[in-house]
Amino acid sequence: MKLIIAAIKPFKLEEVREALTAIGVRGMMVTEIKGFGSQSGHTEIYRGAEYAVNFVPKVRIEIVVSDALAEQVVDTIRKTAKTDKIGDGKIFVVDVEKAVRVRTGETDDDAL
Repeated sequence: MKLIIAAIKPFKLEEVREALTAIGVRGMMVTEIKGFGSQSGHTEIYRGAEYAVNFVPKVRIEIVVSDALAEQVVDTIRKTAKTDKIGDGKIFVVDVEKAVRVRTGETDDDAL
């Protein structure tokens, strides 16, 4: 099993969710986050005053899938979240040692 963690632009969330549902992803966790990477934030003007925005809003998606589906999920997120502009985000893939469904006690792939 793999844990796929993606940080993407917030306005791409629904489009990514629809694309992942279409390939068989049955669930995900979503968190609103702030961060910076290559773009190192930006400046904005509010009521005539310029100020620095050091942390850019993003959405973090976490999905656990079988090894067989992992590469397709990564590719789907990459293609769907891409805007060709700086700050499109990152995707990380991590091995998952164990998964347990709380309600039934099912484990690993059965728990997904």
